[in-house]
Amino acid sequence: MMKSYKKLSYTVILIAGLLSLNLLSSCTKNYSEVNSDPSKVTEITSGELPFLFTRALHGVYSSYQTDQNLFADLYAQYYANTSVNFATDRLAVQHAWSDAVYTAAYSNVMPQLQILMQKVEPTSPEYALSNIWWVFTFHRVTDYFGPIPYSQAGSGEKNVAYDPMDKVYADFFKRLNDAVTVLKQNTASKPFGAADLIYAGDVSKWIKFANTLRLRLALRISAVDPARAKTEAEAAVAGGVLESSPADDALMKRGNATSAAVNPLSSMSEYNEFRMSATMESIMKGYQDPRISVYWIPARANNEFNGFRNGYNSIQLGNALNSNAANSHVGPRWSSPASGGLATFESTPVNVMSAAEADFLRAEGDLLGWRMGDLNAKAFYEKGMRNSMVQWGVSNSAAIDAYISSNKLPVAPQDFLNSPAITNVPIAFHPTSRDIQLEQIAIQKWLAVFPDGKEAWADIRRHRRFKLYQVVNSDNPNITNTATQWVRRLPYPDKEYQVNRAEITKAVQLLKGSDTHLTPLWWDKN
Repeated sequence: MMKSYKKLSYTVILIAGLLSLNLLSSCTKNYSEVNSDPSKVTEITSGELPFLFTRALHGVYSSYQTDQNLFADLYAQYYANTSVNFATDRLAVQHAWSDAVYTAAYSNVMPQLQILMQKVEPTSPEYALSNIWWVFTFHRVTDYFGPIPYSQAGSGEKNVAYDPMDKVYADFFKRLNDAVTVLKQNTASKPFGAADLIYAGDVSKWIKFANTLRLRLALRISAVDPARAKTEAEAAVAGGVLESSPADDALMKRGNATSAAVNPLSSMSEYNEFRMSATMESIMKGYQDPRISVYWIPARANNEFNGFRNGYNSIQLGNALNSNAANSHVGPRWSSPASGGLATFESTPVNVMSAAEADFLRAEGDLLGWRMGDLNAKAFYEKGMRNSMVQWGVSNSAAIDAYISSNKLPVAPQDFLNSPAITNVPIAFHPTSRDIQLEQIAIQKWLAVFPDGKEAWADIRRHRRFKLYQVVNSDNPNITNTATQWVRRLPYPDKEYQVNRAEITKAVQLLKGSDTHLTPLWWDKN
Protein backbone atom coordinates (compact mmCIF):
# COMPACT_ATOMS: atom_id res chain seq x y z
CA MET A 1 0.00 0.00 0.00
CA MET A 2 2.77 2.45 0.89
CA LYS A 3 4.56 1.77 -2.40
CA SER A 4 1.38 2.48 -4.35
CA TYR A 5 0.75 5.65 -2.37
CA LYS A 6 4.23 7.00 -3.09
CA LYS A 7 3.76 6.38 -6.77
CA LEU A 8 0.42 8.13 -6.71
CA SER A 9 1.80 11.10 -4.81
CA TYR A 10 4.43 11.60 -7.50
CA THR A 11 1.83 11.29 -10.22
CA VAL A 12 -0.53 13.77 -8.62
CA ILE A 13 2.25 16.26 -7.98
CA LEU A 14 3.20 16.00 -11.64
CA ILE A 15 -0.41 16.50 -12.71
CA ALA A 16 -0.84 19.43 -10.37
CA GLY A 17 2.19 21.12 -11.84
CA LEU A 18 1.27 20.44 -15.43
CA LEU A 19 -2.44 21.20 -15.21
CA SER A 20 -2.11 24.46 -13.30
CA LEU A 21 -3.75 26.12 -16.29
CA ASN A 22 -1.11 28.74 -16.88
CA LEU A 23 -2.46 30.45 -13.79
CA LEU A 24 0.69 30.08 -11.77
CA SER A 25 3.48 29.95 -14.31
CA SER A 26 4.06 30.28 -18.02
CA CYS A 27 3.43 27.37 -20.34
CA THR A 28 6.22 24.87 -20.76
CA LYS A 29 6.78 22.20 -23.32
CA ASN A 30 5.73 19.48 -20.87
CA TYR A 31 2.62 21.43 -19.88
CA SER A 32 1.55 21.70 -23.49
CA GLU A 33 2.07 17.99 -24.11
CA VAL A 34 0.12 16.81 -21.11
CA ASN A 35 -2.54 19.47 -21.35
CA SER A 36 -3.32 18.49 -24.94
CA ASP A 37 -3.04 14.74 -24.43
CA PRO A 38 -5.07 13.36 -21.50
CA SER A 39 -3.54 9.91 -22.09
CA LYS A 40 -0.38 11.23 -20.45
CA VAL A 41 -2.10 11.12 -17.05
CA THR A 42 -4.16 7.94 -17.29
CA GLU A 43 -1.81 5.76 -15.27
CA ILE A 44 -3.91 6.30 -12.13
CA THR A 45 -6.01 3.24 -11.40
CA SER A 46 -9.40 3.03 -9.73
CA GLY A 47 -7.78 1.59 -6.62
CA GLU A 48 -5.74 4.75 -6.25
CA LEU A 49 -8.63 7.17 -6.56
CA PRO A 50 -9.31 7.39 -2.80
CA PHE A 51 -5.84 8.81 -2.30
CA LEU A 52 -6.62 11.53 -4.81
CA PHE A 53 -9.52 12.54 -2.59
CA THR A 54 -7.24 12.55 0.47
CA ARG A 55 -4.85 14.82 -1.36
CA ALA A 56 -7.66 17.15 -2.40
CA LEU A 57 -8.78 17.40 1.23
CA HIS A 58 -5.26 18.25 2.38
CA GLY A 59 -4.77 20.63 -0.53
CA VAL A 60 -7.24 23.22 0.73
CA TYR A 61 -4.96 23.87 3.71
CA SER A 62 -1.63 23.33 1.94
CA SER A 63 -0.58 27.01 1.98
CA TYR A 64 -2.11 27.86 5.33
CA GLN A 65 0.23 30.58 6.55
CA THR A 66 0.35 32.67 3.38
CA ASP A 67 -3.14 31.67 2.23
CA GLN A 68 -5.04 32.24 5.47
CA ASN A 69 -3.10 33.23 8.55
CA LEU A 70 -1.44 36.31 7.10
CA PHE A 71 -4.64 37.52 5.45
CA ALA A 72 -8.09 36.44 6.67
CA ASP A 73 -7.08 35.50 10.22
CA LEU A 74 -5.79 39.06 10.70
CA TYR A 75 -8.61 40.78 8.82
CA ALA A 76 -11.12 38.87 10.98
CA GLN A 77 -9.09 40.01 14.02
CA TYR A 78 -8.68 36.58 15.50
CA TYR A 79 -4.97 37.35 15.85
CA ALA A 80 -2.59 40.29 15.67
CA ASN A 81 1.00 39.99 14.49
CA THR A 82 3.94 40.49 16.80
CA SER A 83 6.40 40.31 13.90
CA VAL A 84 6.94 43.63 12.13
CA ASN A 85 7.94 41.78 8.95
CA PHE A 86 4.36 40.67 8.24
CA ALA A 87 2.90 43.91 6.94
CA THR A 88 -0.48 42.44 6.03
CA ASP A 89 -1.45 43.22 9.63
CA ARG A 90 -0.97 46.81 8.52
CA LEU A 91 -3.05 46.10 5.37
CA ALA A 92 -0.08 46.05 2.98
CA VAL A 93 -0.35 44.44 -0.46
CA GLN A 94 1.51 41.11 -0.67
CA HIS A 95 1.10 39.64 -4.15
CA ALA A 96 3.48 36.74 -3.50
CA TRP A 97 1.34 35.56 -0.60
CA SER A 98 -1.94 35.90 -2.48
CA ASP A 99 -0.42 33.69 -5.17
CA ALA A 100 -0.43 30.92 -2.55
CA VAL A 101 -4.24 31.00 -2.63
CA TYR A 102 -4.13 30.10 -6.32
CA THR A 103 -1.53 27.41 -5.71
CA ALA A 104 -3.63 25.69 -3.04
CA ALA A 105 -6.81 25.65 -5.13
CA TYR A 106 -5.61 25.28 -8.71
CA SER A 107 -2.61 22.99 -8.14
CA ASN A 108 -3.33 21.12 -4.93
CA VAL A 109 -7.08 20.53 -5.18
CA MET A 110 -8.56 21.14 -8.62
CA PRO A 111 -6.50 18.63 -10.69
CA GLN A 112 -7.17 15.86 -8.20
CA LEU A 113 -10.91 16.49 -8.22
CA GLN A 114 -11.05 16.81 -12.00
CA ILE A 115 -9.34 13.45 -12.43
CA LEU A 116 -11.70 11.88 -9.92
CA MET A 117 -14.72 13.24 -11.74
CA GLN A 118 -13.35 11.96 -15.05
CA LYS A 119 -12.75 8.48 -13.64
CA VAL A 120 -16.07 7.87 -11.86
CA GLU A 121 -19.68 8.05 -12.96
CA PRO A 122 -21.64 11.29 -12.31
CA THR A 123 -24.22 9.20 -10.46
CA SER A 124 -21.64 7.79 -8.05
CA PRO A 125 -21.24 8.96 -4.44
CA GLU A 126 -17.53 9.53 -5.15
CA TYR A 127 -18.50 12.09 -7.79
CA ALA A 128 -20.87 13.72 -5.32
CA LEU A 129 -18.20 14.09 -2.63
CA SER A 130 -15.81 15.52 -5.22
CA ASN A 131 -18.45 18.07 -6.19
CA ILE A 132 -19.01 19.09 -2.57
CA TRP A 133 -15.30 19.54 -1.94
CA TRP A 134 -15.00 21.49 -5.20
CA VAL A 135 -17.54 23.99 -3.91
CA PHE A 136 -15.90 24.17 -0.49
CA THR A 137 -12.54 24.87 -2.13
CA PHE A 138 -13.61 27.50 -4.61
CA HIS A 139 -16.00 29.44 -2.41
CA ARG A 140 -12.94 30.29 -0.33
CA VAL A 141 -11.15 31.53 -3.47
CA THR A 142 -13.92 33.62 -5.02
CA ASP A 143 -14.75 35.11 -1.60
CA TYR A 144 -11.15 36.37 -1.46
CA PHE A 145 -10.79 37.86 -4.93
CA GLY A 146 -14.18 38.15 -6.67
CA PRO A 147 -14.32 36.82 -10.26
CA ILE A 148 -12.02 33.81 -10.66
CA PRO A 149 -10.97 31.29 -13.32
CA TYR A 150 -13.72 28.73 -12.97
CA SER A 151 -15.75 27.32 -15.87
CA GLN A 152 -12.66 27.09 -18.09
CA ALA A 153 -10.30 25.98 -15.34
CA GLY A 154 -8.70 22.74 -16.53
CA SER A 155 -9.74 23.26 -20.14
CA GLY A 156 -6.21 23.40 -21.47
CA GLU A 157 -6.66 26.87 -22.93
CA LYS A 158 -3.59 29.10 -22.96
CA ASN A 159 -5.58 32.06 -21.69
CA VAL A 160 -8.12 31.20 -19.03
CA ALA A 161 -11.22 33.36 -18.68
CA TYR A 162 -12.60 34.57 -15.37
CA ASP A 163 -16.20 34.00 -14.35
CA PRO A 164 -18.27 36.64 -12.52
CA MET A 165 -19.20 35.79 -8.96
CA ASP A 166 -22.92 35.43 -9.61
CA LYS A 167 -22.22 32.72 -12.21
CA VAL A 168 -19.76 30.98 -9.89
CA TYR A 169 -22.28 30.98 -7.05
CA ALA A 170 -25.01 29.67 -9.34
CA ASP A 171 -22.76 26.73 -10.18
CA PHE A 172 -22.03 26.19 -6.48
CA PHE A 173 -25.72 25.80 -5.74
CA LYS A 174 -26.22 23.45 -8.67
CA ARG A 175 -23.28 21.25 -7.68
CA LEU A 176 -24.44 21.01 -4.08
CA ASN A 177 -28.01 20.17 -5.08
CA ASP A 178 -26.81 17.55 -7.55
CA ALA A 179 -24.45 16.04 -4.99
CA VAL A 180 -27.13 15.70 -2.33
CA THR A 181 -29.52 14.13 -4.85
CA VAL A 182 -26.90 11.50 -5.70
CA LEU A 183 -25.98 10.83 -2.09
CA LYS A 184 -29.60 10.31 -1.07
CA GLN A 185 -29.73 7.51 -3.63
CA ASN A 186 -26.57 5.90 -2.21
CA THR A 187 -27.01 6.05 1.56
CA ALA A 188 -25.58 2.58 2.13
CA SER A 189 -22.30 3.29 0.33
CA LYS A 190 -19.00 4.35 1.91
CA PRO A 191 -17.33 6.55 -0.74
CA PHE A 192 -13.54 6.67 -0.37
CA GLY A 193 -13.74 4.86 3.01
CA ALA A 194 -10.85 5.71 5.33
CA ALA A 195 -9.35 7.98 2.67
CA ASP A 196 -12.16 10.39 3.51
CA LEU A 197 -10.44 12.11 6.43
CA ILE A 198 -13.57 13.98 7.50
CA TYR A 199 -16.46 11.51 7.69
CA ALA A 200 -14.86 8.20 6.61
CA GLY A 201 -17.42 7.83 3.83
CA ASP A 202 -20.49 8.48 6.00
CA VAL A 203 -22.99 9.59 3.35
CA SER A 204 -25.58 10.88 5.83
CA LYS A 205 -23.06 13.31 7.29
CA TRP A 206 -21.87 14.47 3.88
CA ILE A 207 -25.48 15.29 3.01
CA LYS A 208 -25.68 17.48 6.12
CA PHE A 209 -22.33 19.05 5.31
CA ALA A 210 -23.38 19.88 1.74
CA ASN A 211 -26.65 21.39 2.88
CA THR A 212 -24.94 23.46 5.57
CA LEU A 213 -22.48 24.76 3.00
CA ARG A 214 -25.45 25.61 0.79
CA LEU A 215 -27.04 27.46 3.73
CA ARG A 216 -23.79 29.35 4.36
CA LEU A 217 -23.64 30.45 0.73
CA ALA A 218 -27.32 31.41 0.76
CA LEU A 219 -26.73 33.81 3.65
CA ARG A 220 -23.69 35.14 1.83
CA ILE A 221 -25.84 36.37 -1.07
CA SER A 222 -28.78 37.49 1.06
CA ALA A 223 -28.18 41.21 0.42
CA VAL A 224 -27.49 40.98 -3.32
CA ASP A 225 -30.05 38.32 -4.32
CA PRO A 226 -32.52 37.86 -1.45
CA ALA A 227 -35.02 35.78 -3.44
CA ARG A 228 -32.39 33.25 -4.54
CA ALA A 229 -30.90 33.25 -1.05
CA LYS A 230 -34.25 32.39 0.53
CA THR A 231 -34.91 29.58 -1.96
CA GLU A 232 -31.48 28.03 -1.47
CA ALA A 233 -31.54 28.37 2.31
CA GLU A 234 -34.95 26.81 2.71
CA ALA A 235 -34.02 23.93 0.39
CA ALA A 236 -30.83 23.37 2.39
CA VAL A 237 -32.65 23.19 5.71
CA ALA A 238 -35.37 20.96 4.28
CA GLY A 239 -32.67 18.58 3.06
CA GLY A 240 -31.03 18.36 6.50
CA VAL A 241 -28.13 20.36 7.92
CA LEU A 242 -25.58 19.80 10.69
CA GLU A 243 -27.51 19.54 13.96
CA SER A 244 -25.46 18.19 16.82
CA SER A 245 -21.92 18.60 18.14
CA PRO A 246 -19.65 16.74 18.15
CA ALA A 247 -21.39 14.01 16.14
CA ASP A 248 -22.03 16.12 13.04
CA ASP A 249 -18.99 18.42 13.16
CA ALA A 250 -16.68 18.23 10.15
CA LEU A 251 -13.16 17.65 11.47
CA MET A 252 -10.30 16.65 9.19
CA LYS A 253 -7.93 14.11 10.69
CA ARG A 254 -4.26 15.07 10.84
CA GLY A 255 -1.09 13.22 11.78
CA ASN A 256 2.17 14.04 13.50
CA ALA A 257 5.29 15.53 11.91
CA THR A 258 6.49 12.19 10.55
CA SER A 259 3.29 11.81 8.54
CA ALA A 260 3.70 15.19 6.78
CA ALA A 261 0.07 15.93 7.64
CA VAL A 262 0.36 18.14 10.69
CA ASN A 263 -2.50 20.46 11.60
CA PRO A 264 -1.49 23.61 9.68
CA LEU A 265 -2.20 25.96 12.58
CA SER A 266 -0.18 23.75 14.90
CA SER A 267 2.69 23.68 12.41
CA MET A 268 3.07 27.47 12.49
CA SER A 269 1.97 28.37 16.02
CA GLU A 270 5.48 27.78 17.29
CA TYR A 271 6.87 30.45 14.97
CA ASN A 272 5.65 32.85 17.67
CA GLU A 273 4.68 35.56 15.20
CA PHE A 274 1.08 36.16 16.27
CA ARG A 275 -0.96 36.39 19.44
CA MET A 276 -4.56 36.96 20.59
CA SER A 277 -6.15 40.12 19.21
CA ALA A 278 -7.61 42.90 21.34
CA THR A 279 -11.00 42.08 19.82
CA MET A 280 -10.81 38.54 21.18
CA GLU A 281 -9.71 39.79 24.58
CA SER A 282 -12.51 42.34 24.80
CA ILE A 283 -15.23 39.84 23.97
CA MET A 284 -14.04 36.64 25.63
CA LYS A 285 -12.88 38.25 28.87
CA GLY A 286 -15.93 40.45 29.12
CA TYR A 287 -18.31 37.56 28.50
CA GLN A 288 -16.22 35.34 30.81
CA ASP A 289 -16.39 32.84 27.98
CA PRO A 290 -15.47 29.32 29.14
CA ARG A 291 -13.92 28.63 25.72
CA ILE A 292 -11.15 31.15 26.39
CA SER A 293 -8.82 28.54 27.91
CA VAL A 294 -9.40 26.32 24.89
CA TYR A 295 -8.72 29.03 22.32
CA TRP A 296 -5.82 30.68 24.19
CA ILE A 297 -2.98 30.15 26.64
CA PRO A 298 -2.44 32.79 29.36
CA ALA A 299 0.40 35.22 28.66
CA ARG A 300 3.68 34.18 30.24
CA ALA A 301 4.33 37.65 31.62
CA ASN A 302 1.32 37.78 33.94
CA ASN A 303 -0.62 34.51 33.51
CA GLU A 304 -3.62 36.45 32.14
CA PHE A 305 -5.47 36.28 28.85
CA ASN A 306 -4.24 39.33 26.97
CA GLY A 307 -4.50 40.56 23.39
CA PHE A 308 -3.39 43.60 21.42
CA ARG A 309 -4.50 45.74 18.51
CA ASN A 310 -3.89 44.95 14.85
CA GLY A 311 -1.53 47.10 12.81
CA TYR A 312 1.24 48.19 15.16
CA ASN A 313 4.42 49.56 13.58
CA SER A 314 7.96 48.59 14.55
CA ILE A 315 8.19 51.19 17.31
CA GLN A 316 4.90 50.17 18.88
CA LEU A 317 5.78 46.49 18.64
CA GLY A 318 8.93 47.29 20.61
CA ASN A 319 6.82 48.12 23.66
CA ALA A 320 6.77 45.35 26.26
CA LEU A 321 2.94 45.32 26.30
CA ASN A 322 2.98 44.21 22.68
CA SER A 323 5.51 41.41 23.06
CA ASN A 324 4.89 37.68 22.73
CA ALA A 325 5.40 37.26 26.46
CA ALA A 326 2.71 39.80 27.33
CA ASN A 327 0.00 38.34 25.08
CA SER A 328 -1.80 35.04 24.73
CA HIS A 329 -0.53 32.23 22.51
CA VAL A 330 -3.10 30.25 20.53
CA GLY A 331 -4.65 27.45 22.60
CA PRO A 332 -3.14 24.22 23.94
CA ARG A 333 -4.49 21.92 21.22
CA TRP A 334 -2.50 23.87 18.58
CA SER A 335 0.60 24.52 20.71
CA SER A 336 3.61 22.51 21.76
CA PRO A 337 4.32 21.62 25.41
CA ALA A 338 7.08 24.25 25.36
CA SER A 339 4.40 26.89 24.84
CA GLY A 340 2.01 25.40 27.38
CA GLY A 341 0.25 23.12 24.92
CA LEU A 342 -0.32 19.42 24.37
CA ALA A 343 2.04 16.67 23.26
CA THR A 344 -0.57 15.75 20.63
CA PHE A 345 -0.82 19.29 19.21
CA GLU A 346 0.42 18.30 15.74
CA SER A 347 -2.40 15.80 15.20
CA THR A 348 -5.23 18.12 16.28
CA PRO A 349 -7.98 17.78 13.64
CA VAL A 350 -8.68 20.72 11.34
CA ASN A 351 -12.01 22.42 12.03
CA VAL A 352 -13.82 22.45 8.67
CA MET A 353 -17.45 23.18 9.63
CA SER A 354 -19.59 22.85 12.75
CA ALA A 355 -23.16 22.27 13.82
CA ALA A 356 -22.94 25.53 15.77
CA GLU A 357 -22.46 27.49 12.56
CA ALA A 358 -25.56 25.88 11.08
CA ASP A 359 -27.55 27.00 14.13
CA PHE A 360 -26.41 30.61 13.83
CA LEU A 361 -27.15 30.61 10.11
CA ARG A 362 -30.66 29.38 10.86
CA ALA A 363 -31.09 32.00 13.58
CA GLU A 364 -30.29 34.75 11.09
CA GLY A 365 -32.44 33.12 8.43
CA ASP A 366 -35.39 33.09 10.81
CA LEU A 367 -34.98 36.82 11.40
CA LEU A 368 -35.07 37.26 7.63
CA GLY A 369 -38.43 35.48 7.51
CA TRP A 370 -37.11 32.24 6.00
CA ARG A 371 -38.43 28.78 6.92
CA MET A 372 -35.57 27.45 9.02
CA GLY A 373 -37.27 24.65 10.92
CA ASP A 374 -39.23 24.20 14.12
CA LEU A 375 -37.27 26.67 16.27
CA ASN A 376 -37.23 30.46 16.25
CA ALA A 377 -34.22 32.78 16.08
CA LYS A 378 -33.72 32.88 19.87
CA ALA A 379 -33.82 29.09 20.17
CA PHE A 380 -31.40 28.59 17.27
CA TYR A 381 -29.08 31.22 18.75
CA GLU A 382 -29.03 29.46 22.12
CA LYS A 383 -28.68 26.03 20.49
CA GLY A 384 -25.69 27.35 18.57
CA MET A 385 -23.97 28.42 21.77
CA ARG A 386 -24.68 25.04 23.38
CA ASN A 387 -23.32 23.17 20.37
CA SER A 388 -20.22 25.35 20.29
CA MET A 389 -19.51 24.82 23.98
CA VAL A 390 -19.84 21.06 23.60
CA GLN A 391 -17.67 21.13 20.47
CA TRP A 392 -14.85 22.79 22.41
CA GLY A 393 -15.13 20.52 25.43
CA VAL A 394 -17.21 22.64 27.81
CA SER A 395 -19.39 20.03 29.48
CA ASN A 396 -20.76 21.80 32.56
CA SER A 397 -24.43 22.35 31.63
CA ALA A 398 -24.98 24.81 34.48
CA ALA A 399 -22.06 26.92 33.27
CA ILE A 400 -23.42 26.82 29.72
CA ASP A 401 -26.89 27.87 30.89
CA ALA A 402 -25.40 30.74 32.91
CA TYR A 403 -23.41 31.91 29.89
CA ILE A 404 -26.43 31.86 27.56
CA SER A 405 -28.56 33.92 29.94
CA SER A 406 -25.76 36.30 30.91
CA ASN A 407 -25.98 40.08 30.53
CA LYS A 408 -22.21 40.46 30.78
CA LEU A 409 -20.64 42.87 28.30
CA PRO A 410 -17.30 43.01 26.47
CA VAL A 411 -14.61 44.85 28.41
CA ALA A 412 -11.80 47.23 27.53
CA PRO A 413 -8.72 45.19 26.62
CA GLN A 414 -5.59 45.85 28.63
CA ASP A 415 -3.74 47.00 25.55
CA PHE A 416 -1.11 49.58 24.64
CA LEU A 417 -3.66 52.14 23.40
CA ASN A 418 -6.16 51.84 26.28
CA SER A 419 -8.85 50.85 23.79
CA PRO A 420 -12.51 50.85 24.79
CA ALA A 421 -14.69 47.73 24.77
CA ILE A 422 -15.38 46.54 21.23
CA THR A 423 -19.19 46.72 21.69
CA ASN A 424 -21.83 47.00 24.40
CA VAL A 425 -23.93 44.01 23.35
CA PRO A 426 -24.60 41.30 25.99
CA ILE A 427 -24.91 37.57 25.42
CA ALA A 428 -28.57 37.09 26.40
CA PHE A 429 -30.76 37.38 23.31
CA HIS A 430 -32.39 40.79 23.11
CA PRO A 431 -36.19 40.54 23.42
CA THR A 432 -37.12 43.16 20.82
CA SER A 433 -34.31 44.84 18.87
CA ARG A 434 -33.65 43.05 15.58
CA ASP A 435 -30.43 45.02 15.05
CA ILE A 436 -29.04 43.90 18.41
CA GLN A 437 -30.17 40.33 17.77
CA LEU A 438 -28.32 40.28 14.44
CA GLU A 439 -25.17 41.63 16.10
CA GLN A 440 -25.42 39.00 18.84
CA ILE A 441 -25.73 36.24 16.25
CA ALA A 442 -22.77 37.68 14.34
CA ILE A 443 -20.56 37.80 17.44
CA GLN A 444 -21.39 34.28 18.56
CA LYS A 445 -20.86 32.90 15.05
CA TRP A 446 -17.48 34.69 14.91
CA LEU A 447 -16.54 32.97 18.16
CA ALA A 448 -17.90 29.59 17.06
CA VAL A 449 -16.13 29.31 13.70
CA PHE A 450 -12.70 30.03 15.24
CA PRO A 451 -10.02 29.40 14.01
CA ASP A 452 -11.44 29.58 10.46
CA GLY A 453 -10.49 33.15 9.66
CA LYS A 454 -11.53 32.79 6.03
CA GLU A 455 -15.14 32.18 6.94
CA ALA A 456 -15.07 34.75 9.73
CA TRP A 457 -13.71 37.50 7.47
CA ALA A 458 -16.19 36.70 4.68
CA ASP A 459 -19.05 36.83 7.16
CA ILE A 460 -17.92 40.15 8.64
CA ARG A 461 -17.70 41.71 5.17
CA ARG A 462 -21.16 40.41 4.34
CA HIS A 463 -23.09 41.80 7.29
CA ARG A 464 -20.90 44.38 9.06
CA ARG A 465 -23.13 43.93 12.11
CA PHE A 466 -20.12 43.32 14.27
CA LYS A 467 -17.62 46.21 14.05
CA LEU A 468 -13.95 45.45 14.61
CA TYR A 469 -11.27 47.73 16.02
CA GLN A 470 -9.69 50.25 13.69
CA VAL A 471 -6.33 49.02 12.40
CA VAL A 472 -3.70 51.21 14.05
CA ASN A 473 -1.44 51.86 11.04
CA SER A 474 -1.85 51.31 7.30
CA ASP A 475 1.04 50.45 4.98
CA ASN A 476 -1.43 50.35 2.10
CA PRO A 477 -1.31 53.47 -0.13
CA ASN A 478 -5.00 53.01 -1.01
CA ILE A 479 -6.13 52.86 2.61
CA THR A 480 -5.40 56.27 4.07
CA ASN A 481 -8.05 56.31 6.81
CA THR A 482 -8.50 53.03 8.67
CA ALA A 483 -11.48 54.47 10.53
CA THR A 484 -13.54 54.62 7.35
CA GLN A 485 -11.75 52.26 4.94
CA TRP A 486 -11.38 48.53 5.25
CA VAL A 487 -10.08 45.54 3.32
CA ARG A 488 -12.93 44.24 1.16
CA ARG A 489 -11.00 41.70 -0.94
CA LEU A 490 -7.51 40.64 -2.03
CA PRO A 491 -5.95 42.07 -5.20
CA TYR A 492 -5.14 39.47 -7.86
CA PRO A 493 -1.64 37.96 -7.83
CA ASP A 494 0.95 39.74 -9.99
CA LYS A 495 1.60 36.51 -11.86
CA GLU A 496 -1.82 36.70 -13.44
CA TYR A 497 -0.85 39.98 -15.09
CA GLN A 498 2.28 38.30 -16.43
CA VAL A 499 0.76 35.13 -17.89
CA ASN A 500 -2.96 35.85 -18.33
CA ARG A 501 -3.08 39.60 -18.90
CA ALA A 502 -5.96 39.76 -21.38
CA GLU A 503 -8.26 37.76 -19.16
CA ILE A 504 -7.24 39.37 -15.88
CA THR A 505 -8.00 42.75 -17.48
CA LYS A 506 -11.51 41.53 -18.24
CA ALA A 507 -11.78 40.16 -14.68
CA VAL A 508 -11.07 43.61 -13.23
CA GLN A 509 -13.88 45.00 -15.40
CA LEU A 510 -16.19 42.36 -13.89
CA LEU A 511 -15.26 43.69 -10.44
CA LYS A 512 -16.84 47.03 -11.34
CA GLY A 513 -13.97 48.69 -9.51
CA SER A 514 -10.19 48.77 -9.32
CA ASP A 515 -8.05 45.77 -8.45
CA THR A 516 -7.40 46.97 -4.91
CA HIS A 517 -8.34 45.99 -1.39
CA LEU A 518 -11.13 48.57 -1.34
CA THR A 519 -13.40 47.25 -4.08
CA PRO A 520 -16.36 45.34 -2.56
CA LEU A 521 -17.29 41.93 -3.88
CA TRP A 522 -20.57 41.15 -5.64
CA TRP A 523 -22.32 40.06 -2.43
CA ASP A 524 -20.79 42.81 -0.23
CA LYS A 525 -23.46 45.52 -0.11
CA ASN A 526 -22.30 47.35 3.01
